[in-house]
Amino acid sequence: MGEANTSSIDDDLLLKNFYAEVSEVERDNEVIRILSCFKLNAFEYLNLPFDSPPEDVKKQYRKLSLLVHPDKCKHPQAKEAFAALAKAQQLLLDPQEREYLVNQINAAKEELRAKRKKQLKKDTASKLKSLVDEGKYEQEYEKSDEFHLQLKLKVREILTDQEWRRRKMQMRISEEEGRLKKDEEESKEMWKRKREHEEQWEGTRENRVSSWRDFMKGGKKVKKGELRPPKLKTEDPNKSYVQRPVKRG
Repeated sequence: MGEANTSSIDDDLLLKNFYAEVSEVERDNEVIRILSCFKLNAFEYLNLPFDSPPEDVKKQYRKLSLLVHPDKCKHPQAKEAFAALAKAQQLLLDPQEREYLVNQINAAKEELRAKRKKQLKKDTASKLKSLVDEGKYEQEYEKSDEFHLQLKLKVREILTDQEWRRRKMQMRISEEEGRLKKDEEESKEMWKRKREHEEQWEGTRENRVSSWRDFMKGGKKVKKGELRPPKLKTEDPNKSYVQRPVKRG
C-alpha cells in the first residue's frame, strides 16, 4: 500500500516536472518566434490578424508578455522579446501609427485582388462561379490560408519598400543639412577672418598715423643720385607760403 502511494507521488512529480518543462519550451519558442518576426509589422509580433481591434491587441499583449516575461522565462533573449511586444502594442494603439499600417495592408489587399481578377479572366470556370456566387467566391477565397499567406508576404513587400523610401529621403535630408551646416561654418569662418583683419588694421592705426606725421614733417626723402630742386626764398620771412622771386630792374 505504501509502495503504491509512493509510486503515485512519483508519477505526480514527474507529471508536474513534465508540464514545467513543456511550459519552459513554449516560453523559449515564443521568444524565438517574436525575435524572428518581420520588424516593420506590429501585428506579426503579437501574432494577430491584420484587422484586429485595439481591444484584441491589449488582450494578446497581456497573454504573450506573461509568457516571455524576463522574470518567468529563462531564455537569454527574453528581455528583448518582451520589449518588442511592448513596442508592438504601443504602435498598434497609436492612432497615426495604426492608420499608416492599416493603409499599407489595404494597399496590399488591393494589389492581390487586382492580380486575382486578372487570373479569373483567364480561368472561365472560376469566373462563372464568381459571377453566380455574387462575390461569395472571392470572400471565401480571402478567408483561406493561401490568401492570408499572400497578404502577409505582400504587406512585407510594401512596408519594406516604404521603409527604403523613407530611409533614402532621410539620407538626402541629412546630406542637405550637412551641406547647409558646412556652408554656415565656412561663412562664419570668413566673417571671423574679416573681423580679425579689421581689428588688426584698427590696432595699427596709431602707428600708421604716426608714420604719416613723421613723413609729413621730414618731407620726402631724396634717393641717392637724385637731383633735388632748389628751395625758393621768400621776401618776407614771416610768411608761411613760398613767394616767387621778385625780378629787380
